[in-house]
Amino acid sequence: MQRFIDIGKSAGTRHPSRRTALLWLALSVAWLTSAGSSAAGDAPTYRVIVHAENPSRGVSREFATNAFLKRVTRWDGGERLLPVDLPPTSPLRQRFSEAVLGRSVAAVRKYWQQQIFSGRGLPPPELESEQAVVSYVSKNRGGIGYVGPGVELHGVKVLTVR
Repeated sequence: MQRFIDIGKSAGTRHPSRRTALLWLALSVAWLTSAGSSAAGDAPTYRVIVHAENPSRGVSREFATNAFLKRVTRWDGGERLLPVDLPPTSPLRQRFSEAVLGRSVAAVRKYWQQQIFSGRGLPPPELESEQAVVSYVSKNRGGIGYVGPGVELHGVKVLTVR
């Protein structure tokens, strides 16, 4: 602790404890902000959707992760799983990747680069809009995607991710 105080004094700071308190406050705010809406009690910032005839009502976070990383390829009933993504620059994709996949978009892209290079698979298609995701999922019985809370849904249903 003495070393920290000496460094603070040498930098011209008279109150290193105040600087430390401000750092902790900034880190706390950043953590609460990144924790997403569930920590704040707000509505989710994304909805996971599937084809309207899919019998599932909900999936575990682990299943959703495995579906979007194509570690599982079929629904329980045998239907082929067809995940779809938004572009990497989409803020919704960033929130979804961090909340459900537990990874940044960059980490997910790195995962797919490794899969492609080793010949083990290709990433889900990336569609340009949330409405395109709804359309894709509504036309594919095994489809699974995610959209924001304000997107109009037809031919799909929302799954609970637990």
